[in-house]
Amino acid sequence: MVKQKKSFFKKVVISIFLLLLIIGGVGGYFAYKTIYQANINLGHKKSQIIYIPTGSIFADVMKILCENNILENPSTFEFLAEKKHYKNAIKPGKYRILANMSNNALINLLRAGIQEPVEINFNGLHTVNELITRVGRRIEADSASLQQAINDTGYLSKYGFNEDNVQALFIPNTYEFYWNTSVDDFFDRMAKEYKTFWTDTRKQKANAMGFSQTEVSVLASIVQGEQCCDNEEKKIIAGLYINRLKQNMPLQSDPTVIFAIGDFTIQRVSYEDKQVRSPYNTYLVSALPPGPIGFPHASSIDAVLDHDKNDYIYMCAKENLSGKHYFSKTYEQHLIYAKKYHDALNARNIH
Repeated sequence: MVKQKKSFFKKVVISIFLLLLIIGGVGGYFAYKTIYQANINLGHKKSQIIYIPTGSIFADVMKILCENNILENPSTFEFLAEKKHYKNAIKPGKYRILANMSNNALINLLRAGIQEPVEINFNGLHTVNELITRVGRRIEADSASLQQAINDTGYLSKYGFNEDNVQALFIPNTYEFYWNTSVDDFFDRMAKEYKTFWTDTRKQKANAMGFSQTEVSVLASIVQGEQCCDNEEKKIIAGLYINRLKQNMPLQSDPTVIFAIGDFTIQRVSYEDKQVRSPYNTYLVSALPPGPIGFPHASSIDAVLDHDKNDYIYMCAKENLSGKHYFSKTYEQHLIYAKKYHDALNARNIH
């Protein structure tokens, strides 16, 4: 009888042990599946970008993930998010989700705020409005908010600029931002880059010329409008324009007329174009425009700061339309070059 009781008790213990093993195994498998097994299905894609707006709560994140059909099992993701305290640690931004990610990897990515950066450059842009449109497409701050800041003299004064010359604030380069960059963050970053660019050496060169930093940028934008690529010729052009400014002569730069008109498809500036009333029309105004006519690159700004000391007063594009120029000290010589250029335009039916 005693042996039977012992045998029964042993069987019960073994049964309980086996049951616990099964429960533990099932629990362990569930835990493994919840934490480490892939729960992301992007089909044939290797990755997918999602955007989590500023002010989002966990319900918003779940909606974004589910609407994009990213989660195979939303409940396991939500369960682990609770356990890892992600629900109260939402970070806005642009995130790249990789195929076959686990819940754990995805939550770690989102909780740490490891964003996919966005790049912004100024290539091919002429005006601040064009820049604002491009930036508004790349960051969370929309174009309307950025435009409001650009048109706010009080806001711009914090950075030492106004509506006319704010274009000088933006030093062309390729910049990385986080998608959830605000208007203030954007301008603060641009101001930081501006201050970094304007080293003591550059400031000293500007002071020696009797120019402010903004005036250097304005002249550099005109030089760049005349010569986009040849840095040595940029220095010659800068020297020529400085000669004109010293003699109180109008710069007579076609790119300033084009900027004043706002039609950047113009290939040949006409006499009528040169009569447009604008402070940017250097055929009518014997001074620098109130602001840049583009976004001068570092090479253009340095070309002004290190301008060629020459006696040139006139310049004319070469008749081969290479982008290079003839330079003259006399008006008579300039007219000879001008005729060659105009004949070349006429031969190519450029009017």
